[in-house]
Amino acid sequence: QVQLVESGGGVVQPGGSLRLSCAATRNMFDIYSEAWYRQAPGGVRGLVAAITPGDNINYADAVKGRFTISRDIAKNTLYLQMSALKPEDTAVYFCNFHNEPNDYWGQGTLVTVSS
Repeated sequence: QVQLVESGGGVVQPGGSLRLSCAATRNMFDIYSEAWYRQAPGGVRGLVAAITPGDNINYADAVKGRFTISRDIAKNTLYLQMSALKPEDTAVYFCNFHNEPNDYWGQGTLVTVSS
């Protein structure tokens, strides 16, 4: 059974930065695509950023130029570096590892952007 453990959420002022981490209990990067999703209060879960085993990367338009997805294969860890944060980035952030039919989710970490 694979587990994904997230960390790094918290409260930050507008314009600030945070880095989220998602540690996997085993190395999965060679065959799994990884992604970060977020769900704002009362909203639906939506894709923030994704990276494939071939290093193809996609970002939601709302975060392009501000967020960076990356991974450290040696540490079995996925990251999301978030900069120039805005109040509308406030949400619970979830990491996801996917290789059909397998789909694994982290527990979620809350990011609050507020002055």
